[in-house]
Amino acid sequence: MDRTALGSVILRALLLLSLPLNAWAQDQHVHGVWLWKTVSLLADPHGPDTLREFCRIEGINEVYFSFSKVSKDPQLAGLVHTLHKSSIRVEALLSSNDADELGSHREKLLNEVRDVIEFNGSHPKDPFDGIHLDIEPQQRPENKGPGNLNFLPGLVDAYRAVRHLAEPTHLTINADIQIKLLKGNLDQRRSLLTSLPRFTLMLYELSSPNDGQSPEQKEEKLRRESEKFMGMAYQGLSAPRLAKMAIGLRTPDYDQLMSRMLKTLDDTLRSNPHYLGWAWHSYNN
Repeated sequence: MDRTALGSVILRALLLLSLPLNAWAQDQHVHGVWLWKTVSLLADPHGPDTLREFCRIEGINEVYFSFSKVSKDPQLAGLVHTLHKSSIRVEALLSSNDADELGSHREKLLNEVRDVIEFNGSHPKDPFDGIHLDIEPQQRPENKGPGNLNFLPGLVDAYRAVRHLAEPTHLTINADIQIKLLKGNLDQRRSLLTSLPRFTLMLYELSSPNDGQSPEQKEEKLRRESEKFMGMAYQGLSAPRLAKMAIGLRTPDYDQLMSRMLKTLDDTLRSNPHYLGWAWHSYNN
């Protein structure tokens, strides 16, 4: 290598070293995991280290902690610190079936967002990196049925309200969504995919451990369906700043094949510009 080429390599290396941690994260695919039983994990003296080791083995770089019941727990900051030491992002997981509705349900969610912001203000060295929303109005009886997206405008308003609070404090926002939402018309999908910068599609029940299919058949089905739904989400959309989308899989569908199936998602979708990564449901539930 001549001196000019060597100098160029060194310059690029120095520029990379000068980037903040968030810039590194932007160039990586998300490999996340949900953790609902944060109370149980904090009660276990070895819980944080066990979780960190699990993340190391599985290549996980984001954890979504259920936040509301532990927001005042003095051990929570230590848990965040343990994961940050291994360059693992931490998001506060907030859930609701009713926050699409104005009034007390919406305000409850927004107050939980304010609690995350307050936590970060009190722990500037180990803050949460983001908000992870699990709002599921489709669970209510009046929202059941194929094609029933009457709740979507309220859901989008809730997303925007959270974004209004969180983004000025440098918190990222991600939200779990169901396949049903991708079946909306062009305007409905545009409204959804411009409301937040990140979504996670819950791609569940494609397979089961006892369905008689081989691992190769399960992989092929996951390749086919993940490409199908990614295409469905963005079909006809060209708006600027469309959200990126991760794919969520769950342990009951694949059991011991989970790691293999998550890798299949990366192999299948890594070249798709809308692909954010994958997420595993869930760590201790």
